[in-house]
Amino acid sequence: MNMKWLSDWFEKIEPKGKWAWLGSTYEAFHTFAFTPKTVTRSGAHIRDAVDMKRSIIIVVIALIPALLFGMWNIGYQTNLAAGTDWGFWHCFWFGLLRMLPMIVVSYVVGLFIEFAFAQVRHHEVNEGFLATGLLIPMIVPVTTPLWQLALAVAFAVIIGKEVFGGSGMNFLNPALVARAFLFFSYPTHMSGDKVWIANDLWGSDAIAGATPMGELAAGMHPTASALDMLLGTIPGSTCETSVIAIALGAILLLFTGIASWRIMLSVFLGGGLMGLLFNAIGYNEYMQLPFYYHFLMGGFAFGAVFMATDPVTAAQTNTGKWIYGLLIGAFAVLLRVCNPAYPEGMMLSILFMNCMAPLIDHCVVARNIKMRERRLAK
Repeated sequence: MNMKWLSDWFEKIEPKGKWAWLGSTYEAFHTFAFTPKTVTRSGAHIRDAVDMKRSIIIVVIALIPALLFGMWNIGYQTNLAAGTDWGFWHCFWFGLLRMLPMIVVSYVVGLFIEFAFAQVRHHEVNEGFLATGLLIPMIVPVTTPLWQLALAVAFAVIIGKEVFGGSGMNFLNPALVARAFLFFSYPTHMSGDKVWIANDLWGSDAIAGATPMGELAAGMHPTASALDMLLGTIPGSTCETSVIAIALGAILLLFTGIASWRIMLSVFLGGGLMGLLFNAIGYNEYMQLPFYYHFLMGGFAFGAVFMATDPVTAAQTNTGKWIYGLLIGAFAVLLRVCNPAYPEGMMLSILFMNCMAPLIDHCVVARNIKMRERRLAK
């Protein structure tokens, strides 16, 4: 399709003169539609067909299977809890109408702040929020009030990213910063049995529905089967339940090289090893849980695929990526089993290792330097 007409229109409306101060806003929309003419101004660079905006779009596409399944599962869980007999499309449309306002609020609040900071600083609009704005509604309970979601998004963008200089400068994953803000500020809306299933489109009422991790924290074995957890037909955060849908996104991220396979694989290895260690101890119901159940429950798979692999906040060296991922998986399972008050574990584990990533890389680089010095001394 010939897009010259669109390119000509962009050139025609390019802000000049007294409107030049809108340059950051214009650039954001222009480079979203077309590859930017200038991708770097200084330092070494490489030629590649994929720029930052295109990379973020691939992440958004990878999220779509989990998003679509999450929308259906919202309606499906409501259908089960209420004892009704909804069909597939009724469940999907119910979930769509519950998720859509959350996505709109996330993008409106986040992008408004991003554009405001870009205009004040006279720099380009950070494209990272294209993915972050979708991730945040996907990792919170469906009953989260919209005003709380708006506060969390604002906190994540301003405190979690912009104060450090914007995309590429933050050391914490912004989506998880928003989740942590909600968890510690409004814990009754983020945990318990009555936050996972909405009774109506406006979320003014909820239906009790225990997650497998909530049951384990209460000392019970999960009522859901491993197959149910694999498919994702269980209560949980809006789009974190289906391991199969998450795996489809993981395949795209790995095929395109957007995500690190080292981090993704090592997270599962770390979680599996810690799970096997607890199996050997077997002190309580949680420790006796088969290690692979940890991969199927809560946000473990979603965090391993979409959160831990964030290239900005993760370790940068190849060896560091293995260490980083192993510790994320191990700490996530450790927190789950040893802290009944917080049965999830994945969020805090990733945020903690975000803080440790620079130290890991420093130690890896320092070790490599010492090894080279030893070789030269021989």
